[in-house]
Amino acid sequence: METQTLVVFPVLLLLTAVLFNIPVSVSLNQDGLALLALKAAISTDPTRSLDSWSESDSTPCHWPGIHCIRNRVSSLYLPNKNLTGYIPSELGYLNSLTRLNLARNNFSKIIPTNLFNATNLVSVDLSQNSLSGPIPDQIKTLQNLTHLDLSMNLLNGSLPDFLLDLRGLTGTLNLSFNQFSGEIPAMYGHFPVMVSLDLRYNNLSGEIPQVGSLLNQGPTAFSGNPRLCGFPLESPCPEAENPKVLANPEDGEEAPQNPKNPSSEFGGEEEERKKYERSGSMAVSVISGVSVVVGAVSVSVWLFRRKRRSREGKTGHEKKAGFGHDIVVVDEEEGQNGKFIVLEEGLDLELEDLLRASAYVVGKSRSGIVYKVVAGRGSGVAPTAVVAVRRLSDGDATWRFKDFESEVEAIWRVQHPNIVRLRAFYYANDEKLLITDFVRNGSLYSALHGGPSNSVPPLLWAVRLKIAQGTARGLVYIHEYSPRKFVHGNIKSTKILLDDELQPYISGFGLNRLVPGTSRVTKNQTIVTSVMGSRISAPSNIYLAPEARIYGSKYNQKSDVYSFGIVLLEMLTGRLPDAGPENDGKGLESLVRKAFREERPLSEIIDPALLKEVHAKKQVVTAFHIALNCTELDPEVRPKMRTVSDSLDRIKLQ
Repeated sequence: METQTLVVFPVLLLLTAVLFNIPVSVSLNQDGLALLALKAAISTDPTRSLDSWSESDSTPCHWPGIHCIRNRVSSLYLPNKNLTGYIPSELGYLNSLTRLNLARNNFSKIIPTNLFNATNLVSVDLSQNSLSGPIPDQIKTLQNLTHLDLSMNLLNGSLPDFLLDLRGLTGTLNLSFNQFSGEIPAMYGHFPVMVSLDLRYNNLSGEIPQVGSLLNQGPTAFSGNPRLCGFPLESPCPEAENPKVLANPEDGEEAPQNPKNPSSEFGGEEEERKKYERSGSMAVSVISGVSVVVGAVSVSVWLFRRKRRSREGKTGHEKKAGFGHDIVVVDEEEGQNGKFIVLEEGLDLELEDLLRASAYVVGKSRSGIVYKVVAGRGSGVAPTAVVAVRRLSDGDATWRFKDFESEVEAIWRVQHPNIVRLRAFYYANDEKLLITDFVRNGSLYSALHGGPSNSVPPLLWAVRLKIAQGTARGLVYIHEYSPRKFVHGNIKSTKILLDDELQPYISGFGLNRLVPGTSRVTKNQTIVTSVMGSRISAPSNIYLAPEARIYGSKYNQKSDVYSFGIVLLEMLTGRLPDAGPENDGKGLESLVRKAFREERPLSEIIDPALLKEVHAKKQVVTAFHIALNCTELDPEVRPKMRTVSDSLDRIKLQ
């Protein structure tokens, strides 16, 4: 029976080729036939992206938009090509496919059920098309799926319960800007807290369930649904005897139902949709970081959850001796004091600005939730401040103010051009916030692997080298700053942020001190990357050094070196560092080390985007050797970060 099944796939594909009048070479493999079905289903290709997809080839692995591993298609990447057509079910025959990105095109009709026969899919991005109908229930078979973006289509029906069957989902679930209706299933609270859920601008109704991870979503995950009510929205649910929900209580107009075109009938959000189109869909991964970008809503309720907020005449200002920080003491219940402390004198930001600010969820991790906060005085005189606010999780420690302040100030003093700058913090018994610079271009993870907020073109070798060198310098500064031998404790590609010039900034330094437990493995614990990352379960977190995977162990500086080595391999190969099908079931470090040991062609492991840069081959090989030195199993054999940084700086661009 198994042999018959294997034979029937090519036969069906050949029949498809006949139906679409595609002349097929008998040498073209099964994956090539499936991709030719996609080419035949496209009626308009203005950029001629698929012109070189030829039936006379024996393999599709050199076709534009295609990436292969062991001569099997692992990635189909055709975003923003202005393609018009539909998605053929034959793509489901790509059984080695892990990444599918057809975003920002004009694909229409339904999502074919058989598409999800490609059960190795890790990331699916079909956003910004014209797909209609419900989400096929066959999608629940994608147990490796971590990222699903179906935003900005015409999908309808109720929110399906079977999405909970996606056990691997730890990144993004973006269903925004569609036509889904009905209530939010209470079981959506069972999604891991790491999942960035975006349900904006649909026709959802009822009370937001107050369960599980739904309580950790920001208000902007639900905005644009006039019939939704309850926390974290500022719209209270109506009384039972008056179930009618008004779009605007002042004008008495009833909220729209089943809008046919979300850009024209949601009333007032067309500009929001345009902004969304310019910035890309939500993630995360990013990033960035990324990169979960959601609509602006006041954060006064969500950010602080204060039952009694600061009011005029109820805040006092003190001056902290020795450091000169401005401290705002906020009255709270039961006589407790919340303190807002500005560490940088040049930061023109006050607590009232944060209370009135607009917030965008940009990431989540075990250490807490990160918001992009756009704060202004509202007077038109003071400039608008854009900062990142990290809402710390409780961890397993109870902090007294003096101890917390001491730790934060120790982190603040570690200032370097390649480390994200800490600007202020807020302390209360039940709420702790860190305010840092906001780095605008997402994370290295998003730049390498794509993602909802990624606007960065494929990284050239010169850019990757610059990122590696800058990150190494930042880590050297952390390691050598103090006799206490500081460590970062959580280096990964989602923690390296990029500015407009693609300069790297290390984020998250000090979180292992403020939220104990984030840099060591604890018993029966699952470790998950940030919102843009893939699922990595303890004790085999690929970024973790082997000695740090032992229960109860702690990070040291050589552990940071190992993590940096994995990130460097990630930059050189363009691959995720996990042991998924993309890496033949091996960790990235093992895969690369084996390739060098067997003296296999560099083209088998290098990022295909770098293959054209022949002039950089010697430099890339040198960087590979540096990365392999960093990832030696014995920490005593690994170099110090100073040695690593100097070695990278000696690589000269030609």
